[in-house]
Amino acid sequence: MLFALIARDKPGAIETRLANRAAHLDYVTQSGVVRQAGPLLNNDEEMIGSLLILDVEDRAAAESWAAGDPYAKAGLFQDVELIPWKKVIG
Repeated sequence: MLFALIARDKPGAIETRLANRAAHLDYVTQSGVVRQAGPLLNNDEEMIGSLLILDVEDRAAAESWAAGDPYAKAGLFQDVELIPWKKVIG
């Protein structure tokens, strides 16, 4: 089952993002469930959040993955949405 994970950073949290980026990228790579991913940007092209497409068994697995993300553990996010997603193109 595919889920779009949309996470918005807390204002002014770029240092938290940068300090945890390597651990986050390792988690993304090693988990084996991320199909697409990248940062959300503001109009100045500064990172302000994350968008990931997760391919997991169910919502509980998506929630567990999101909770284990080093960014989440570091308190980077202001809010996180997990939305079921259906791939149509691509």
